Amino acid sequence: MGNKRSGGGLSPAQQAAKFLGVSVLAGAVLAGLALPAVGAIGLAAKGTVEQFDEIPANLKRPPLSERTTILDAKGGEIAKVYSRDRTIVDLKDISPYMRKAIVAIEDARFYEHGAIDPKGVLRALNNNAQDGGTSQGASTLTQQYVKNVFVEEAGDNEKAVAEAQKKSIGRKIKELKYAIQVEKELGKQRILQNYLNITFFGQQAYGVEAASQRYFSKHAKDLKLEEAALLAGLVQSPSSYDPVTNAEVAKARRNTVLQRMADVKDITQAQADAAKKKPLGLKVSSPKNGCITAVSGAGFFCDYVREVFLNDPVFGKTREARSQRWNRGGLTIRTTLDPKAQQSVQNSIKSHVYKDDPVATAVTLVEPGTGKVVAMGQSRPYGFGPNDLTINLSADHAMGGSNYGFQVGSTFKPITAAAALEQGKKPYQRYSSPYEMDYPSPVSTCNGTWSNSEGASLTNEDPKEKGPYGLPEALAKSINTYFVQMISDIGVCPVTEMAAKMGVHRADGKKLNQVPAITLGTDGFSPLTMANAYATFANRGVYCTPVFIESITGPGGKDLEVPKSSCTRAMSEKTADTMNTLLRGVVEDGTGQKAGLENRPSAGKTGTTDERKAAWFVGYTPNLAGAVWVGGSGSKGVKMENIRIGGVLHDKVYGADTPGPIWKDAMSGALEGKPTENFVTVPIKDPNEKPRDNDKDHGDKPGRDKPGRDNGGNNGGDNPWPDITLPPDVIGGGDGGNRGGNGNGGNGNSNGWNFP
Repeated sequence: MGNKRSGGGLSPAQQAAKFLGVSVLAGAVLAGLALPAVGAIGLAAKGTVEQFDEIPANLKRPPLSERTTILDAKGGEIAKVYSRDRTIVDLKDISPYMRKAIVAIEDARFYEHGAIDPKGVLRALNNNAQDGGTSQGASTLTQQYVKNVFVEEAGDNEKAVAEAQKKSIGRKIKELKYAIQVEKELGKQRILQNYLNITFFGQQAYGVEAASQRYFSKHAKDLKLEEAALLAGLVQSPSSYDPVTNAEVAKARRNTVLQRMADVKDITQAQADAAKKKPLGLKVSSPKNGCITAVSGAGFFCDYVREVFLNDPVFGKTREARSQRWNRGGLTIRTTLDPKAQQSVQNSIKSHVYKDDPVATAVTLVEPGTGKVVAMGQSRPYGFGPNDLTINLSADHAMGGSNYGFQVGSTFKPITAAAALEQGKKPYQRYSSPYEMDYPSPVSTCNGTWSNSEGASLTNEDPKEKGPYGLPEALAKSINTYFVQMISDIGVCPVTEMAAKMGVHRADGKKLNQVPAITLGTDGFSPLTMANAYATFANRGVYCTPVFIESITGPGGKDLEVPKSSCTRAMSEKTADTMNTLLRGVVEDGTGQKAGLENRPSAGKTGTTDERKAAWFVGYTPNLAGAVWVGGSGSKGVKMENIRIGGVLHDKVYGADTPGPIWKDAMSGALEGKPTENFVTVPIKDPNEKPRDNDKDHGDKPGRDKPGRDNGGNNGGDNPWPDITLPPDVIGGGDGGNRGGNGNGGNGNSNGWNFP
C-alpha cells in the first residue's frame, strides 16, 4: 500500500523526476546529470538531455511592466495607466519583515540551496506519497521567479500566459535550466528583490509596493510584521486568500505565515503570538487605472495621448511593438494640457449643457504657432454609465472619435474665402447672392468638372437675405448663395487644397468631396481639426500640426523621442490678416456677437447644419483658438428645434446661441491673466463703391480705424463695410469711441478697431 502511494515501485530518482513533471519511460533513468543541486535526483525521460541542451543559454528578462503617469503641462497628475499595477523598488525599500515572511513561507531554505532544493523535493515527495496526491510543491523562489518571468513576457496574451504556466516537461526543464543560470548571475539578494517586484498579490497589484499601497495605503518599506505576513500569504493563491473578500481565510493564512516565521527563527514565538491577535488592519486603496480616473474631465485628452502613442511610428515600427511598449509602462508623460484651460472648458460645458441632455457638446482649445492642444472636453463623461461615452467627440475616428465626425456648416466658409483671396479675389469681392438659386454648373474640380445634373438648389437662412453682397457682409451674415457663387467662380480644387494646407481632413479618413456644396460644410470633421485650422488664421497663415505630448521619460530616467509639431505656410500673411479682419467683423457685428470676448480682440465663425443636427462656433484670439460643437452624438443625430439644452428651451438652435456662449466662457477662463494681443488687420474698402449719405461730412480727415461704438457722434469716419448701412451712432465722430485706433473724425477722435 505504501509502495503504491509512493509511486508503484519507482526508484527515488524516478519519483523525483515524476514530481518535477518529467514523464518517465521504463528503465530510462539519467543518473548523475551534471547539474548543480540535481545530483542524485537526476532527470528521467527520453531526450531530456537533448531538450535541456537545446534551450538558449540566456534567460530573456523583459523590463517589468509598470504604471505610466500622465502629467499636465504644469506637472500635475492627470491619470495613471497600466496593464499591470506595479512600482519597482529596491530591496532596501522593502520592509525586513516582508523579506523574511516571503522566504519563510515560500522557500525557507532559500539561502542554503541552489537552483532547486533536493531536500525540499524529497520532503514534498514523502508528504505527497502520504497524502496520495500532489498537494505540496517543491519549486524554489528562484524557480518561481523564472516562471513569473515567462508569464511577464507573455503579457496580456492569454494563450501565451497559459503556455507559460502549463505543467509540462518542456516548461519544467526550461524553468530549471534558467533557474540555474539566474542563481549564478544574480545572487540571492537580487533574486529576492526581483521576485518581490514581479509576483502577483491580487487586487490588480503586481509587486510588493503596489500590494502594500493597495491593501494598507503605505509604502512597502513601512510594512509591519503582521502586514508583511498577510501579503506573503497571498502569493500562493491571491484569490483564495484575498483579505478584501475573504477576511477570515486571509487571517488564518496570515497566522500560518507568522507561525512559520517563528518556526524558522525569524521571529520569536512571543512576537508571532502577539501578531496573530491583531486585526487585519486593512486600509484599502481602490485601484485607479486608466483615463476613466483622469482629473478635471481630462479623460478624453488622456485617451488621445494613448492613441498618439499607439499610432505614431516614433514609438515603435509596428502597432504591436508600440502596444507592448505602452503596456510595459514605466513612463512619465508630460503633456500639453493646460490645467487652467481644461478647468475653464469643463466649467463652461457644465453650465451650458447637461450630461443627460438629448444632445452633447465637445470643446477643444489649441495654441496657435505651436500646435499644442491645451484643453479637450465634452459633456458626456468618459466612462460606461448610461450618459457616459468612450467615444471622443473631439477626435477623428482613427483616434477614438465618431465614425464620420460632424458636418461643420458655415464654419467652412472662411476656408473658401481664404482660397479665393489666394486666387487673387479682392476682400470686397461682390456676388449677386440671391435668396434662392440653383447650384451653378459646370464647376471645375481637381478631377475635372462637376455638373448640377439633378438641378439641386439652395437658399439663404432668411428670405430677406438678398444680394448683391460683398465679402465682409457675406461672412458677417453667413450668406449661403454668396459662397456657392464664390466656389463656383474659383473652382472646388483651390478650396480643397487650401483645406488640406490648413490640416482640414474628414474625420472618417476619406477624401474631401469635390462638389460646390462643400463650402456649406457638408463633409464631417472633428472639433480638433476645426480648432487647429482656425489657429492657422491666428498664426498669420502658418499651419502647425497638433501635438499632445511635451516629453516622455522612460524607465531609468531616459528621455524618449516624442513627435514634434510641424509648421508650414498655408496662405500669405496678407490673406491671413485679411481673414482676421473679416472674421473679427463676424464676432463684432455679425452672427457671432454672442461669442465676443470682453476687452480682448477675437474672431470666428458660426455654423449650423441642415435640420439643425449640428451647431458650431469656431473662433480665436491671436494666442488661442477653439472649436465648440453641439449636436447628437449618435449616427442619426438630433434635430435641434423645440429642445431644452442646459435647462434652456430653444425654439431653434443656432451656432450663435449655444456654441457661441460655450466658446466665450471657455476662452475667457483659459485666457484669464494672459496678455492681450492684437490682430494685424488690413484695409477692406471697395474703391469703386460710391459714398453713401452717411459717409458725407466726415470732418477734415476721415478716421482710419473702424469708428468707436461706445460714445460715437453723428459724423466722421468712413464706414468700412459700404454694403452694410450702419446706424449713425456706430459711425465714429463726436466724442468717438474708446476701442482702438486714433483716426480723426467729425468733432472728435474716432477710436476703432484698426479697421480702415
